[in-house]
Amino acid sequence: MVLAIVNRTKLLIMKKMIFHNDIEKKTLQDFTIPSIGFGTYELSGETCRESVLDAIELGYRHIDTAQMYHNEIEVGMAIKESGIHREDLFLTDKIWFANLAPEDLKHSFVQSLEKLKTDYIDLLLIHWPSPTGIPLKETILAMQDLQKQKVARWIGVSNFTPNLLKNALTYQNVICDQVEYHPFLSQEELLNMAVANGLFIIAYSPIARGEVFKNKQLASIGQKYGKTAAQVSLRWLIQHELVVAIPRSSFHEHRKSNLDIFDFQLTEEDMNDISSLAKGKRLTNPDFAPNWN
Repeated sequence: MVLAIVNRTKLLIMKKMIFHNDIEKKTLQDFTIPSIGFGTYELSGETCRESVLDAIELGYRHIDTAQMYHNEIEVGMAIKESGIHREDLFLTDKIWFANLAPEDLKHSFVQSLEKLKTDYIDLLLIHWPSPTGIPLKETILAMQDLQKQKVARWIGVSNFTPNLLKNALTYQNVICDQVEYHPFLSQEELLNMAVANGLFIIAYSPIARGEVFKNKQLASIGQKYGKTAAQVSLRWLIQHELVVAIPRSSFHEHRKSNLDIFDFQLTEEDMNDISSLAKGKRLTNPDFAPNWN
């Protein structure tokens, strides 16, 4: 289903631009983000460095990392080795929930910049809502201070339920919610909120950790276009106007394949058929996660 975009106070115009190996970028107001990024969760050491470097060489221009991934150093090394100008890359980092108190946030952020060998982060996220009751207002205000210093260009949240996102949206700077999202897990309520408030949903685990390859319906749809089930799943996600996907892979061929999704378009029937696969299958639900029910 094609989504309309309505701002809090005025109509926003969504623009699509093609850069680098035909990777589509999406723009909302003056915030521009590649529709496909490269996730680095569970990539570490030399594997991480080589994977990120290969992803950049393939054409990825959005790299997603986090303090909790313990791979910021390797991500920074790969970016430097790539030879790509920093301003041509979009870098997302996430503050771990143990660092959400204002002074801890700012101190850990400086450490992240040093590890990544960069002067700024394009998108800085709260990785998980605080399980210890640190007031969201204090965390957001600290992140806004980093924005004012131009060391964090944009700020957002991750793993926020609709109710938590509603609270976060009282702060005008929040531009996205990064959540688990794939054909087997509906995020319709968050998508509706994105439409109503003018923000992006960034989908992690977009191919459900490989589970999409086992689905006959996705495979059947893919056969019509000469595409894999994973490519169909990624296309389904980014064909929603306000959705960005960040697949992760340790293998070159999969990284390459995940980019090859811009030469076909799913029909409305395909989109609806894929949406019907959602059965509430949540793959990421640690003890400290908020209650999604």
